[in-house]
Amino acid sequence: MKLNLRHFALLLAVGSAAVLLAFPAFAGRKRSVATVAAPTDSLSYNDRRRFDYLFLEAVRQQNAGHYTAAFDLLSRCLSIHPKAAEAYYMQALYFSQLKNDSMALANLEKAAALRPDNSAYVERVGQFYINTGNYDKAIEAYEKLCQNNRENEDALNILVQLYTRKKDYQGVLRTLNRLEELNGSNEETTLSKVRAYEMMDNRKAAYNALKRLSEEHPNDPGFRLMLGNWLMQNERQKEAYRIFIHVLEEEPDNAYAQASLYDYYRAKGQDSLAVGLREKMLLSSKTETQSKLTLLKQIIQDNENEGGDSTKVLHLFERILQANPTDGDIAELQTAYMTLKQMPDSLINKALEKVLAINPDNAGARLQLIQNKWKQKSWDEVIALSKPAQAYHPDEMAFYYFMGIAYYEKSDKDKALDAFRRGVSEINPQSNKNIVSDFYAIMGDILHQKGRADEAFAAYDSCLQWKPDNIECLNNYAYYLSESGKDLSRAEAMSHKTIQHSPTNATYLDTYAWILFLQKRYSEAQTYIDQALANDTDSVQSAVVIEHAGDIYAMNGNTDRAVEYWKKALEKGGGSALLSRKIKLKKYIK
Repeated sequence: MKLNLRHFALLLAVGSAAVLLAFPAFAGRKRSVATVAAPTDSLSYNDRRRFDYLFLEAVRQQNAGHYTAAFDLLSRCLSIHPKAAEAYYMQALYFSQLKNDSMALANLEKAAALRPDNSAYVERVGQFYINTGNYDKAIEAYEKLCQNNRENEDALNILVQLYTRKKDYQGVLRTLNRLEELNGSNEETTLSKVRAYEMMDNRKAAYNALKRLSEEHPNDPGFRLMLGNWLMQNERQKEAYRIFIHVLEEEPDNAYAQASLYDYYRAKGQDSLAVGLREKMLLSSKTETQSKLTLLKQIIQDNENEGGDSTKVLHLFERILQANPTDGDIAELQTAYMTLKQMPDSLINKALEKVLAINPDNAGARLQLIQNKWKQKSWDEVIALSKPAQAYHPDEMAFYYFMGIAYYEKSDKDKALDAFRRGVSEINPQSNKNIVSDFYAIMGDILHQKGRADEAFAAYDSCLQWKPDNIECLNNYAYYLSESGKDLSRAEAMSHKTIQHSPTNATYLDTYAWILFLQKRYSEAQTYIDQALANDTDSVQSAVVIEHAGDIYAMNGNTDRAVEYWKKALEKGGGSALLSRKIKLKKYIK
Protein backbone atom coordinates (compact mmCIF):
# COMPACT_ATOMS: atom_id res chain seq x y z
CA MET A 1 0.00 0.00 0.00
CA LYS A 2 1.54 3.31 -1.09
CA LEU A 3 0.39 6.36 0.91
CA ASN A 4 0.74 9.84 -0.50
CA LEU A 5 0.58 11.71 2.82
CA ARG A 6 2.00 14.85 4.30
CA HIS A 7 4.10 15.30 7.43
CA PHE A 8 2.37 14.26 10.67
CA ALA A 9 2.33 17.83 11.98
CA LEU A 10 0.52 18.97 8.84
CA LEU A 11 -2.07 16.21 9.32
CA LEU A 12 -2.82 17.60 12.75
CA ALA A 13 -3.16 21.09 11.27
CA VAL A 14 -5.61 19.85 8.66
CA GLY A 15 -7.85 18.46 11.38
CA SER A 16 -7.77 21.67 13.37
CA ALA A 17 -8.59 23.73 10.33
CA ALA A 18 -11.69 21.65 9.64
CA VAL A 19 -13.37 22.54 12.89
CA LEU A 20 -12.46 26.19 12.48
CA LEU A 21 -14.15 26.20 9.08
CA ALA A 22 -17.23 24.69 10.65
CA PHE A 23 -17.20 27.23 13.47
CA PRO A 24 -15.32 30.32 12.24
CA ALA A 25 -16.18 32.36 15.32
CA PHE A 26 -13.47 30.51 17.22
CA ALA A 27 -10.64 30.88 14.73
CA GLY A 28 -7.52 32.34 16.28
CA ARG A 29 -8.31 31.51 19.92
CA LYS A 30 -5.73 29.83 22.04
CA ARG A 31 -6.54 26.16 22.43
CA SER A 32 -6.43 24.47 25.79
CA VAL A 33 -5.31 20.84 25.57
CA ALA A 34 -4.72 18.80 28.67
CA THR A 35 -1.62 16.63 28.69
CA VAL A 36 -1.90 13.52 30.83
CA ALA A 37 0.67 10.80 31.29
CA ALA A 38 -0.05 7.47 29.65
CA PRO A 39 -1.64 4.93 31.96
CA THR A 40 0.30 1.94 33.09
CA ASP A 41 -0.14 -1.31 31.16
CA SER A 42 0.49 -5.00 31.60
CA LEU A 43 3.15 -5.38 28.86
CA SER A 44 6.23 -7.34 29.72
CA TYR A 45 9.55 -5.54 29.87
CA ASN A 46 10.66 -6.91 26.51
CA ASP A 47 7.30 -6.15 24.81
CA ARG A 48 7.39 -2.61 26.14
CA ARG A 49 10.89 -2.09 24.75
CA ARG A 50 9.87 -3.57 21.37
CA PHE A 51 6.75 -1.40 21.27
CA ASP A 52 8.64 1.78 22.16
CA TYR A 53 11.29 1.06 19.55
CA LEU A 54 8.76 0.37 16.80
CA PHE A 55 6.62 3.39 17.66
CA LEU A 56 9.58 5.78 17.68
CA GLU A 57 10.79 4.23 14.42
CA ALA A 58 7.28 4.83 12.93
CA VAL A 59 7.55 8.50 13.89
CA ARG A 60 11.05 8.69 12.39
CA GLN A 61 9.93 7.06 9.13
CA GLN A 62 7.00 9.40 8.96
CA ASN A 63 9.21 12.45 9.43
CA ALA A 64 11.43 11.13 6.66
CA GLY A 65 8.41 10.91 4.34
CA HIS A 66 8.31 7.09 4.34
CA TYR A 67 4.61 6.85 5.04
CA THR A 68 4.02 3.24 4.00
CA ALA A 69 6.78 2.07 6.30
CA ALA A 70 5.42 4.21 9.13
CA PHE A 71 1.92 2.79 8.70
CA ASP A 72 3.20 -0.80 8.72
CA LEU A 73 5.25 -0.12 11.85
CA LEU A 74 2.15 1.24 13.59
CA SER A 75 0.30 -1.98 12.69
CA ARG A 76 3.12 -3.98 14.28
CA CYS A 77 2.88 -1.78 17.35
CA LEU A 78 -0.80 -2.65 17.69
CA SER A 79 -0.11 -6.36 17.31
CA ILE A 80 2.18 -6.08 20.34
CA HIS A 81 -0.02 -3.71 22.32
CA PRO A 82 -3.70 -3.70 21.16
CA LYS A 83 -4.52 -1.00 23.71
CA ALA A 84 -1.98 1.55 22.45
CA ALA A 85 -4.15 4.65 22.00
CA GLU A 86 -1.31 6.64 20.41
CA ALA A 87 -0.92 4.09 17.61
CA TYR A 88 -4.64 4.08 16.85
CA TYR A 89 -4.58 7.88 16.79
CA MET A 90 -1.69 8.11 14.33
CA GLN A 91 -3.21 5.49 12.06
CA ALA A 92 -6.52 7.38 12.08
CA LEU A 93 -4.78 10.38 10.55
CA TYR A 94 -3.51 8.22 7.70
CA PHE A 95 -6.97 6.75 7.08
CA SER A 96 -8.43 10.27 7.09
CA GLN A 97 -6.01 11.38 4.38
CA LEU A 98 -6.91 8.29 2.35
CA LYS A 99 -10.60 9.33 2.58
CA ASN A 100 -11.36 6.11 4.49
CA ASP A 101 -13.59 7.91 6.96
CA SER A 102 -15.05 4.81 8.58
CA MET A 103 -11.62 3.43 9.53
CA ALA A 104 -10.41 6.88 10.58
CA LEU A 105 -13.37 7.33 12.87
CA ALA A 106 -13.09 3.82 14.29
CA ASN A 107 -9.43 4.41 15.19
CA LEU A 108 -10.14 7.84 16.66
CA GLU A 109 -12.97 6.45 18.77
CA LYS A 110 -10.70 3.61 19.92
CA ALA A 111 -7.94 6.04 20.91
CA ALA A 112 -10.38 8.28 22.77
CA ALA A 113 -12.02 5.32 24.52
CA LEU A 114 -8.64 4.00 25.65
CA ARG A 115 -7.50 7.43 26.80
CA PRO A 116 -10.61 9.44 27.74
CA ASP A 117 -8.37 11.75 29.76
CA ASN A 118 -6.40 12.78 26.65
CA SER A 119 -8.01 15.98 25.40
CA ALA A 120 -6.25 15.87 22.03
CA TYR A 121 -7.82 12.49 21.20
CA VAL A 122 -11.27 13.45 22.43
CA GLU A 123 -11.20 16.79 20.58
CA ARG A 124 -10.20 15.12 17.33
CA VAL A 125 -13.15 12.75 17.65
CA GLY A 126 -15.42 15.75 18.23
CA GLN A 127 -14.04 17.51 15.18
CA PHE A 128 -14.65 14.41 13.08
CA TYR A 129 -18.27 14.23 14.22
CA ILE A 130 -18.80 17.92 13.40
CA ASN A 131 -17.40 17.47 9.90
CA THR A 132 -19.75 14.52 9.29
CA GLY A 133 -22.76 16.36 10.73
CA ASN A 134 -23.19 14.03 13.71
CA TYR A 135 -23.89 16.79 16.21
CA ASP A 136 -25.22 14.52 18.97
CA LYS A 137 -21.93 12.61 19.08
CA ALA A 138 -19.99 15.86 18.75
CA ILE A 139 -21.78 17.21 21.80
CA GLU A 140 -20.84 14.09 23.76
CA ALA A 141 -17.19 14.54 22.81
CA TYR A 142 -17.03 18.21 23.68
CA GLU A 143 -18.87 17.65 26.96
CA LYS A 144 -16.20 15.10 27.81
CA LEU A 145 -13.54 17.65 26.88
CA CYS A 146 -15.06 20.10 29.32
CA GLN A 147 -15.12 17.43 32.02
CA ASN A 148 -11.40 16.88 31.48
CA ASN A 149 -10.74 20.62 31.67
CA ARG A 150 -13.50 22.81 33.08
CA GLU A 151 -11.65 25.93 31.87
CA ASN A 152 -11.60 24.88 28.22
CA GLU A 153 -13.28 28.01 26.87
CA ASP A 154 -12.91 26.96 23.23
CA ALA A 155 -14.78 23.72 23.85
CA LEU A 156 -17.54 25.58 25.69
CA ASN A 157 -17.97 28.04 22.83
CA ILE A 158 -18.20 25.19 20.33
CA LEU A 159 -20.77 23.51 22.58
CA VAL A 160 -22.88 26.70 22.45
CA GLN A 161 -22.94 26.50 18.68
CA LEU A 162 -23.61 22.76 18.66
CA TYR A 163 -26.55 23.11 21.03
CA THR A 164 -27.80 26.05 18.94
CA ARG A 165 -27.57 23.91 15.80
CA LYS A 166 -29.63 21.25 17.57
CA LYS A 167 -32.07 23.91 18.83
CA ASP A 168 -31.41 22.64 22.35
CA TYR A 169 -31.71 26.02 24.04
CA GLN A 170 -31.56 24.55 27.52
CA GLY A 171 -28.17 23.16 26.56
CA VAL A 172 -27.18 26.57 25.21
CA LEU A 173 -28.13 28.22 28.51
CA ARG A 174 -26.31 25.63 30.62
CA THR A 175 -23.15 26.15 28.58
CA LEU A 176 -23.42 29.94 28.70
CA ASN A 177 -23.73 29.73 32.48
CA ARG A 178 -20.47 27.77 32.56
CA LEU A 179 -18.83 30.44 30.42
CA GLU A 180 -20.06 33.09 32.84
CA GLU A 181 -18.47 31.13 35.69
CA LEU A 182 -15.16 31.49 33.87
CA ASN A 183 -15.39 35.06 32.57
CA GLY A 184 -18.23 36.72 34.44
CA SER A 185 -21.22 38.19 32.67
CA ASN A 186 -20.55 40.27 29.59
CA GLU A 187 -22.45 41.69 26.65
CA GLU A 188 -21.74 38.79 24.28
CA THR A 189 -22.79 36.07 26.69
CA THR A 190 -25.87 37.96 27.89
CA LEU A 191 -27.08 38.62 24.33
CA SER A 192 -26.60 34.94 23.53
CA LYS A 193 -28.73 34.12 26.56
CA VAL A 194 -31.37 36.61 25.47
CA ARG A 195 -31.55 35.00 22.02
CA ALA A 196 -31.91 31.56 23.61
CA TYR A 197 -34.67 32.78 25.94
CA GLU A 198 -36.47 34.39 23.04
CA MET A 199 -36.28 31.19 21.00
CA MET A 200 -37.89 29.50 24.01
CA ASP A 201 -40.50 32.29 24.10
CA ASN A 202 -39.38 33.17 27.62
CA ARG A 203 -39.43 36.97 27.38
CA LYS A 204 -39.41 37.43 31.13
CA ALA A 205 -36.10 35.62 31.44
CA ALA A 206 -34.71 37.59 28.48
CA TYR A 207 -35.72 40.85 30.15
CA ASN A 208 -34.24 39.80 33.49
CA ALA A 209 -30.93 38.88 31.84
CA LEU A 210 -30.61 42.31 30.20
CA LYS A 211 -31.78 44.07 33.35
CA ARG A 212 -29.23 42.22 35.46
CA LEU A 213 -26.46 43.14 32.99
CA SER A 214 -27.38 46.85 33.15
CA GLU A 215 -27.51 46.73 36.95
CA GLU A 216 -24.09 45.09 37.10
CA HIS A 217 -22.67 47.97 35.02
CA PRO A 218 -24.42 51.04 36.45
CA ASN A 219 -21.82 53.44 35.04
CA ASP A 220 -22.19 52.23 31.48
CA PRO A 221 -25.36 53.68 29.92
CA GLY A 222 -24.91 51.45 26.90
CA PHE A 223 -26.30 48.46 28.78
CA ARG A 224 -29.35 50.44 29.91
CA LEU A 225 -29.92 51.55 26.33
CA MET A 226 -29.61 47.95 25.19
CA LEU A 227 -32.39 47.10 27.64
CA GLY A 228 -34.42 50.07 26.39
CA ASN A 229 -34.17 48.97 22.79
CA TRP A 230 -35.21 45.45 23.75
CA LEU A 231 -38.25 46.96 25.47
CA MET A 232 -39.03 48.92 22.28
CA GLN A 233 -38.94 45.74 20.23
CA ASN A 234 -41.23 44.02 22.71
CA GLU A 235 -43.95 46.69 22.79
CA ARG A 236 -42.99 48.14 26.15
CA GLN A 237 -42.40 51.58 24.74
CA LYS A 238 -43.19 53.67 27.81
CA GLU A 239 -40.54 51.85 29.84
CA ALA A 240 -38.08 52.25 26.96
CA TYR A 241 -38.84 55.98 26.74
CA ARG A 242 -38.09 56.46 30.46
CA ILE A 243 -34.71 54.78 30.03
CA PHE A 244 -33.82 56.93 27.00
CA ILE A 245 -34.80 60.15 28.75
CA HIS A 246 -32.93 59.20 31.91
CA VAL A 247 -29.72 58.51 29.99
CA LEU A 248 -30.04 61.81 28.10
CA GLU A 249 -30.50 63.68 31.38
CA GLU A 250 -27.14 62.28 32.43
CA GLU A 251 -25.47 62.61 29.02
CA PRO A 252 -27.33 65.08 26.74
CA ASP A 253 -25.03 64.31 23.78
CA ASN A 254 -25.14 60.52 24.01
CA ALA A 255 -25.61 59.62 20.32
CA TYR A 256 -26.83 56.09 21.06
CA ALA A 257 -29.54 57.44 23.37
CA GLN A 258 -30.50 60.14 20.86
CA ALA A 259 -30.78 57.57 18.07
CA SER A 260 -32.89 55.33 20.31
CA LEU A 261 -35.19 58.23 21.24
CA TYR A 262 -35.42 59.18 17.55
CA ASP A 263 -36.60 55.63 16.75
CA TYR A 264 -39.11 55.92 19.58
CA TYR A 265 -40.57 59.16 18.18
CA ARG A 266 -40.86 57.59 14.72
CA ALA A 267 -42.53 54.49 16.11
CA LYS A 268 -45.04 56.63 18.01
CA GLY A 269 -45.77 58.78 14.96
CA GLN A 270 -44.40 61.92 16.65
CA ASP A 271 -42.82 63.15 13.42
CA SER A 272 -42.14 66.74 14.47
CA LEU A 273 -40.23 65.58 17.56
CA ALA A 274 -38.35 63.01 15.46
CA VAL A 275 -37.33 65.61 12.86
CA GLY A 276 -36.27 68.07 15.54
CA LEU A 277 -34.09 65.51 17.29
CA ARG A 278 -32.69 64.30 13.98
CA GLU A 279 -31.61 67.81 12.99
CA LYS A 280 -30.09 68.38 16.41
CA MET A 281 -28.01 65.24 15.92
CA LEU A 282 -27.03 66.16 12.38
CA LEU A 283 -25.99 69.69 13.25
CA SER A 284 -24.12 68.79 16.43
CA SER A 285 -20.36 68.51 16.20
CA LYS A 286 -20.52 65.94 19.01
CA THR A 287 -22.49 63.38 17.00
CA GLU A 288 -20.23 60.79 15.42
CA THR A 289 -19.91 61.05 11.66
CA GLN A 290 -21.05 57.46 11.16
CA SER A 291 -24.29 58.22 13.01
CA LYS A 292 -24.85 61.26 10.81
CA LEU A 293 -24.20 59.27 7.65
CA THR A 294 -26.68 56.61 8.75
CA LEU A 295 -29.33 59.26 9.40
CA LEU A 296 -28.67 61.00 6.08
CA LYS A 297 -28.94 57.77 4.11
CA GLN A 298 -32.26 57.11 5.80
CA ILE A 299 -33.43 60.64 4.95
CA ILE A 300 -32.42 60.15 1.30
CA GLN A 301 -34.25 56.82 1.14
CA ASP A 302 -37.39 58.32 2.69
CA ASN A 303 -37.19 61.27 0.33
CA GLU A 304 -36.93 58.98 -2.69
CA ASN A 305 -39.94 57.00 -1.49
CA GLU A 306 -41.90 60.25 -1.25
CA GLY A 307 -41.07 61.39 -4.77
CA GLY A 308 -37.41 62.43 -4.63
CA ASP A 309 -37.50 66.20 -4.00
CA SER A 310 -33.76 66.82 -4.05
CA THR A 311 -34.04 70.47 -2.96
CA LYS A 312 -34.96 69.43 0.59
CA VAL A 313 -32.06 67.02 0.86
CA LEU A 314 -29.54 69.46 -0.62
CA HIS A 315 -30.70 72.23 1.71
CA LEU A 316 -30.16 69.89 4.67
CA PHE A 317 -26.67 69.00 3.40
CA GLU A 318 -25.78 72.69 3.22
CA ARG A 319 -26.96 73.30 6.77
CA ILE A 320 -24.98 70.33 8.08
CA LEU A 321 -21.82 71.39 6.26
CA GLN A 322 -22.15 74.96 7.53
CA ALA A 323 -22.31 73.57 11.06
CA ASN A 324 -19.56 70.99 10.37
CA PRO A 325 -17.31 72.60 7.73
CA THR A 326 -14.48 70.09 8.14
CA ASP A 327 -16.54 66.91 7.83
CA GLY A 328 -15.25 65.40 4.61
CA ASP A 329 -17.45 62.32 4.82
CA ILE A 330 -20.62 64.42 4.79
CA ALA A 331 -19.29 66.45 1.86
CA GLU A 332 -18.49 63.25 0.01
CA LEU A 333 -21.98 61.87 0.61
CA GLN A 334 -23.43 65.12 -0.72
CA THR A 335 -21.41 64.67 -3.92
CA ALA A 336 -22.55 61.07 -4.27
CA TYR A 337 -26.16 62.18 -3.85
CA MET A 338 -25.79 64.93 -6.48
CA THR A 339 -24.23 62.40 -8.86
CA LEU A 340 -27.09 59.99 -8.19
CA LYS A 341 -29.60 62.72 -9.01
CA GLN A 342 -27.68 63.46 -12.25
CA MET A 343 -27.24 67.12 -11.42
CA PRO A 344 -25.21 69.37 -13.75
CA ASP A 345 -21.45 68.79 -13.76
CA SER A 346 -20.87 72.41 -12.75
CA LEU A 347 -22.69 71.85 -9.44
CA ILE A 348 -21.12 68.46 -8.86
CA ASN A 349 -17.68 69.96 -9.53
CA LYS A 350 -18.22 72.59 -6.84
CA ALA A 351 -19.19 69.87 -4.39
CA LEU A 352 -16.11 67.85 -5.34
CA GLU A 353 -13.91 70.90 -4.85
CA LYS A 354 -15.39 71.24 -1.37
CA VAL A 355 -14.47 67.62 -0.61
CA LEU A 356 -10.90 68.21 -1.78
CA ALA A 357 -10.63 71.43 0.23
CA ILE A 358 -11.39 69.36 3.35
CA ASN A 359 -9.51 66.19 2.37
CA PRO A 360 -7.05 66.91 -0.47
CA ASP A 361 -5.89 63.28 -0.39
CA ASN A 362 -9.34 61.94 -1.33
CA ALA A 363 -8.38 60.01 -4.45
CA GLY A 364 -11.93 59.10 -5.45
CA ALA A 365 -13.20 62.68 -5.38
CA ARG A 366 -10.13 63.92 -7.26
CA LEU A 367 -10.50 61.30 -9.97
CA GLN A 368 -14.17 62.13 -10.41
CA LEU A 369 -13.37 65.84 -10.70
CA ILE A 370 -10.57 65.15 -13.20
CA GLN A 371 -12.91 63.05 -15.32
CA ASN A 372 -15.51 65.83 -15.32
CA LYS A 373 -12.87 68.36 -16.41
CA TRP A 374 -11.70 65.84 -19.00
CA LYS A 375 -15.14 65.79 -20.61
CA GLN A 376 -14.91 69.58 -20.88
CA LYS A 377 -11.39 69.32 -22.37
CA SER A 378 -10.13 71.62 -19.61
CA TRP A 379 -6.58 70.34 -19.97
CA ASP A 380 -4.93 72.91 -17.72
CA GLU A 381 -7.34 72.05 -14.90
CA VAL A 382 -6.74 68.33 -15.42
CA ILE A 383 -3.00 68.95 -15.07
CA ALA A 384 -3.46 71.16 -12.00
CA LEU A 385 -5.58 68.49 -10.31
CA SER A 386 -3.24 65.65 -11.23
CA LYS A 387 -0.02 67.24 -9.89
CA PRO A 388 -0.82 67.18 -6.14
CA ALA A 389 -2.46 63.77 -6.50
CA GLN A 390 0.90 62.29 -7.51
CA ALA A 391 2.32 63.43 -4.17
CA TYR A 392 -0.62 62.06 -2.16
CA HIS A 393 -0.91 58.83 -4.15
CA PRO A 394 2.41 58.19 -5.93
CA ASP A 395 1.44 54.63 -6.82
CA GLU A 396 -1.92 55.54 -8.43
CA MET A 397 -1.12 55.43 -12.13
CA ALA A 398 -4.37 57.04 -13.24
CA PHE A 399 -3.10 60.47 -12.19
CA TYR A 400 0.02 60.16 -14.37
CA TYR A 401 -2.18 58.94 -17.22
CA PHE A 402 -4.54 61.91 -17.09
CA MET A 403 -1.67 64.37 -16.79
CA GLY A 404 0.23 62.76 -19.66
CA ILE A 405 -2.76 62.78 -21.99
CA ALA A 406 -3.62 66.37 -21.03
CA TYR A 407 -0.10 67.50 -21.93
CA TYR A 408 -0.31 65.48 -25.15
CA GLU A 409 -3.56 67.26 -26.06
CA LYS A 410 -1.76 70.55 -25.45
CA SER A 411 0.95 69.37 -27.90
CA ASP A 412 3.57 69.38 -25.11
CA LYS A 413 5.04 65.98 -25.91
CA ASP A 414 8.06 66.33 -23.63
CA LYS A 415 5.97 66.91 -20.52
CA ALA A 416 3.56 64.19 -21.60
CA LEU A 417 6.43 61.75 -21.95
CA ASP A 418 7.79 62.79 -18.56
CA ALA A 419 4.42 62.14 -16.90
CA PHE A 420 4.16 58.68 -18.46
CA ARG A 421 7.73 57.79 -17.50
CA ARG A 422 7.13 58.79 -13.89
CA GLY A 423 3.99 56.69 -14.00
CA VAL A 424 5.70 53.54 -15.22
CA SER A 425 8.36 53.99 -12.52
CA GLU A 426 5.60 53.16 -10.02
CA ILE A 427 4.75 49.83 -11.65
CA ASN A 428 4.71 46.85 -9.30
CA PRO A 429 3.50 43.24 -9.63
CA GLN A 430 0.04 44.28 -8.42
CA SER A 431 -0.38 47.01 -11.03
CA ASN A 432 -3.33 46.79 -13.41
CA LYS A 433 -1.90 45.19 -16.56
CA ASN A 434 -4.31 47.04 -18.85
CA ILE A 435 -3.27 50.45 -17.50
CA VAL A 436 0.45 49.59 -17.61
CA SER A 437 0.09 48.33 -21.16
CA ASP A 438 -1.65 51.55 -22.26
CA PHE A 439 1.09 53.63 -20.62
CA TYR A 440 3.79 51.95 -22.70
CA ALA A 441 1.65 52.09 -25.84
CA ILE A 442 1.15 55.85 -25.57
CA MET A 443 4.83 56.34 -24.74
CA GLY A 444 5.67 54.40 -27.89
CA ASP A 445 3.40 56.65 -29.99
CA ILE A 446 4.97 59.82 -28.57
CA LEU A 447 8.53 58.56 -28.99
CA HIS A 448 7.84 57.62 -32.61
CA GLN A 449 6.39 61.06 -33.28
CA LYS A 450 9.58 62.53 -31.85
CA GLY A 451 11.63 60.46 -34.30
CA ARG A 452 13.04 58.10 -31.64
CA ALA A 453 12.01 54.87 -33.36
CA ASP A 454 14.21 52.45 -31.38
CA GLU A 455 12.90 53.77 -28.05
CA ALA A 456 9.36 53.66 -29.43
CA PHE A 457 9.74 50.01 -30.43
CA ALA A 458 11.16 49.18 -26.98
CA ALA A 459 8.10 50.83 -25.39
CA TYR A 460 5.79 48.83 -27.66
CA ASP A 461 7.60 45.64 -26.64
CA SER A 462 7.04 46.48 -22.97
CA CYS A 463 3.39 47.18 -23.73
CA LEU A 464 2.90 43.76 -25.31
CA GLN A 465 4.70 42.02 -22.45
CA TRP A 466 2.00 43.30 -20.11
CA LYS A 467 -0.86 42.73 -22.52
CA PRO A 468 -0.09 40.74 -25.68
CA ASP A 469 -3.49 41.58 -27.19
CA ASN A 470 -3.31 45.38 -26.89
CA ILE A 471 -4.88 45.95 -30.31
CA GLU A 472 -4.04 49.65 -30.71
CA CYS A 473 -0.41 48.94 -29.91
CA LEU A 474 -0.27 45.97 -32.27
CA ASN A 475 -1.62 48.10 -35.13
CA ASN A 476 0.69 51.07 -34.56
CA TYR A 477 3.73 48.88 -33.93
CA ALA A 478 3.04 46.89 -37.10
CA TYR A 479 2.54 50.01 -39.22
CA TYR A 480 5.65 51.77 -37.94
CA LEU A 481 7.73 48.62 -38.49
CA SER A 482 6.44 48.48 -42.06
CA GLU A 483 7.30 52.13 -42.59
CA SER A 484 10.86 51.45 -41.48
CA GLY A 485 11.03 48.34 -43.64
CA LYS A 486 12.00 46.27 -40.60
CA ASP A 487 10.82 42.76 -39.78
CA LEU A 488 7.83 42.70 -42.13
CA SER A 489 6.95 39.13 -41.18
CA ARG A 490 6.54 40.15 -37.53
CA ALA A 491 4.62 43.26 -38.58
CA GLU A 492 2.28 41.11 -40.70
CA ALA A 493 1.67 38.71 -37.75
CA MET A 494 0.83 41.57 -35.39
CA SER A 495 -1.42 43.27 -37.91
CA HIS A 496 -3.24 40.02 -38.63
CA LYS A 497 -4.20 39.81 -34.92
CA THR A 498 -5.84 43.23 -35.16
CA ILE A 499 -8.11 42.32 -38.07
CA GLN A 500 -9.02 39.04 -36.38
CA HIS A 501 -10.09 41.08 -33.38
CA SER A 502 -11.81 43.86 -35.32
CA PRO A 503 -12.52 42.64 -38.86
CA THR A 504 -14.40 45.82 -39.89
CA ASN A 505 -11.94 48.40 -38.59
CA ALA A 506 -10.81 50.42 -41.62
CA THR A 507 -7.53 51.52 -39.99
CA TYR A 508 -6.49 47.98 -39.11
CA LEU A 509 -7.49 46.67 -42.55
CA ASP A 510 -5.44 49.41 -44.23
CA THR A 511 -2.38 48.58 -42.10
CA TYR A 512 -2.65 44.89 -42.98
CA ALA A 513 -3.17 45.64 -46.67
CA TRP A 514 -0.15 47.92 -46.72
CA ILE A 515 2.13 45.34 -45.06
CA LEU A 516 1.00 42.74 -47.62
CA PHE A 517 1.78 45.30 -50.34
CA LEU A 518 5.31 45.80 -48.97
CA GLN A 519 5.73 42.01 -49.00
CA LYS A 520 4.75 42.14 -52.71
CA ARG A 521 1.58 40.13 -52.02
CA TYR A 522 -0.38 42.53 -54.25
CA SER A 523 -3.47 40.44 -54.92
CA GLU A 524 -4.05 39.80 -51.19
CA ALA A 525 -3.35 43.46 -50.45
CA GLN A 526 -6.10 44.53 -52.88
CA THR A 527 -8.65 42.31 -51.10
CA TYR A 528 -7.96 43.97 -47.75
CA ILE A 529 -7.68 47.55 -49.05
CA ASP A 530 -11.10 47.13 -50.68
CA GLN A 531 -12.47 46.06 -47.27
CA ALA A 532 -10.78 49.06 -45.65
CA LEU A 533 -12.44 51.45 -48.11
CA ALA A 534 -15.81 49.75 -47.70
CA ASN A 535 -15.63 50.06 -43.90
CA ASP A 536 -14.26 53.62 -43.81
CA THR A 537 -17.51 55.26 -42.75
CA ASP A 538 -16.03 58.54 -41.55
CA SER A 539 -17.54 61.64 -43.17
CA VAL A 540 -14.03 62.53 -44.34
CA GLN A 541 -12.24 59.47 -45.61
CA SER A 542 -8.51 59.14 -44.93
CA ALA A 543 -6.33 60.43 -47.77
CA VAL A 544 -3.63 57.94 -46.67
CA VAL A 545 -5.95 54.94 -47.06
CA ILE A 546 -7.12 56.14 -50.46
CA GLU A 547 -3.52 56.73 -51.62
CA HIS A 548 -2.62 53.21 -50.46
CA ALA A 549 -5.52 51.90 -52.53
CA GLY A 550 -4.08 53.65 -55.59
CA ASP A 551 -0.63 52.18 -54.96
CA ILE A 552 -2.03 48.67 -54.55
CA TYR A 553 -4.23 48.89 -57.66
CA ALA A 554 -1.26 50.20 -59.65
CA MET A 555 0.88 47.20 -58.70
CA ASN A 556 -2.02 44.92 -59.62
CA GLY A 557 -1.96 46.41 -63.15
CA ASN A 558 -5.15 48.51 -62.87
CA THR A 559 -3.59 51.89 -63.66
CA ASP A 560 -6.82 53.76 -64.44
CA ARG A 561 -8.34 52.83 -61.10
CA ALA A 562 -5.07 53.67 -59.38
CA VAL A 563 -5.06 57.18 -60.87
CA GLU A 564 -8.67 57.67 -59.74
CA TYR A 565 -7.69 56.85 -56.18
CA TRP A 566 -4.62 59.09 -56.28
CA LYS A 567 -6.65 62.02 -57.53
CA LYS A 568 -9.26 61.38 -54.84
CA ALA A 569 -6.50 61.26 -52.19
CA LEU A 570 -5.23 64.62 -53.49
CA GLU A 571 -8.73 66.07 -53.12
CA LYS A 572 -8.93 64.72 -49.55
CA GLY A 573 -5.80 66.59 -48.53
CA GLY A 574 -3.00 64.31 -49.60
CA GLY A 575 -0.77 67.04 -50.92
CA SER A 576 2.65 65.41 -51.20
CA ALA A 577 4.78 66.02 -54.27
CA LEU A 578 5.16 62.27 -54.61
CA LEU A 579 1.39 61.86 -54.95
CA SER A 580 1.32 64.46 -57.74
CA ARG A 581 4.14 62.65 -59.58
CA LYS A 582 2.23 59.36 -59.36
CA ILE A 583 -0.76 61.00 -61.02
CA LYS A 584 1.37 62.65 -63.67
CA LEU A 585 3.42 59.52 -64.51
CA LYS A 586 0.46 57.15 -63.98
CA LYS A 587 2.56 54.67 -62.03
CA TYR A 588 3.54 53.79 -58.49
CA ILE A 589 6.66 55.52 -57.19
CA LYS A 590 8.31 54.69 -53.86
